[in-house]
Amino acid sequence: MQKRQVPLGRGILYEVYQRRLRRGLTAEVVPKHVAMIIDGNRRWARQLGFDSAADGHRAGAAKMREFLEWCDDLGITVVTLYLLSSDNLSQRESDELSDLFEIIAELAEELSHYRDWRVQQVGSKTGLPVPLVAALDAADARTATKTGLHVNLAVGYGGRTEITDAMRSIVEKHNAGGGSLDDLAETLTPELIGQHLYTGGQPDPDLVIRTSGEQRLSDFMLWQSAHSEFYFVEALGPDLRQVDFLRALRDFARRQRRFGG
Repeated sequence: MQKRQVPLGRGILYEVYQRRLRRGLTAEVVPKHVAMIIDGNRRWARQLGFDSAADGHRAGAAKMREFLEWCDDLGITVVTLYLLSSDNLSQRESDELSDLFEIIAELAEELSHYRDWRVQQVGSKTGLPVPLVAALDAADARTATKTGLHVNLAVGYGGRTEITDAMRSIVEKHNAGGGSLDDLAETLTPELIGQHLYTGGQPDPDLVIRTSGEQRLSDFMLWQSAHSEFYFVEALGPDLRQVDFLRALRDFARRQRRFGG
């Protein structure tokens, strides 16, 4: 795999700059939950002259492993990675999807053996191939009792579908208990809906980051990000540097969060 070369002098300056940024990130200002929209893998592959988008997706997966280490080392407790949307399942070419399925399965397997990380799929299994579902389920089962960084792999994920599934789950549970529609209307609250999301029981993301310069959510965590801060990085996914991430955290620490106010 080709790599973009960084001049030696610039590399040293970046290291000094990174250390200075890191010193200012105390536990009090670091977000608890960071959500990452990894974007730009295909453009990265095209720019470097690769024939297949798979090269970009593999580089993006490798960067996400590195990104998770950065988060863990800073004391962030939950990270959600947007790896494959439900829209991708119908919009991407079959060859690219096959490569993506394999790459994500490999990533889930690797992460489930790393440090004390808890690995969980958030999303629907509808439309996913059996080997990928098996790999995600195995990673979940293997790490179920781990207490370290909680890694959500958003695979087959769509925010609208998630909210729909949550509402369906609430209605089915209420109906099974013999409740009426009037009773349901009385008990339906944002808190109840939140409990039935794919991320039920987890804190909402404090910070949502997207690479590649694009500034849109792409149906990602629509409910959970209602009060999140957003940060957009120009770097393509595989080119994300630790200094870019530290700048995002510094920017987050400087903001006055209003939580809708």
